[in-house]
Amino acid sequence: MLWLIILGVMGLAFAPMMGLRPSQRQQRVKGLRDGARERGVAVRLESSPLHDDSESLPAYRWRYPPQRPGPDFLLVRDAMASQALKPFLPGWRWRVEPLRPLPETAHRQLEALLDCLPEDAVVVESSAACLTLWWDESWSLEAFSDLDERMQALRDDLAGRPDYPGAHRSMQAPSVPPSPGGTGL
Repeated sequence: MLWLIILGVMGLAFAPMMGLRPSQRQQRVKGLRDGARERGVAVRLESSPLHDDSESLPAYRWRYPPQRPGPDFLLVRDAMASQALKPFLPGWRWRVEPLRPLPETAHRQLEALLDCLPEDAVVVESSAACLTLWWDESWSLEAFSDLDERMQALRDDLAGRPDYPGAHRSMQAPSVPPSPGGTGL
């Protein structure tokens, strides 16, 4: 009987420590985020662009080169979008459509990307600074590598196509005419 009491007390003492261990999902998400960061993807928990969404959602960002900003658009999965929004593909609607048509290669890559995204991917957004995927991180790091390649290819095709080209000139290096002496010094 004394042994049962001792085991019960020890169990109560160690129970809180066992609760501090990360779950399998937490361990997988940590590995996914670390792997994404190693590939150059910026990962942050932020308020999502969805209306009436008070929860933070992971945002994975592929940055455009500063000299080649991207277009502005926001695509929302049908399940999260208003029916008043313009459809893009089955399952996706434009909340913000790009001002200029996307190049054919970028349009095809965007379609292919949307077809392969997991169900928990709810928003694909592009701004002058980056291409962003808002999702709930359901994939493993191995599955993410294909997504990373697709996002990089789409980012590369969209880079240098801002909606307002003149607005981003301050981000580019100024051009300096050569000096009359020839060396510029």
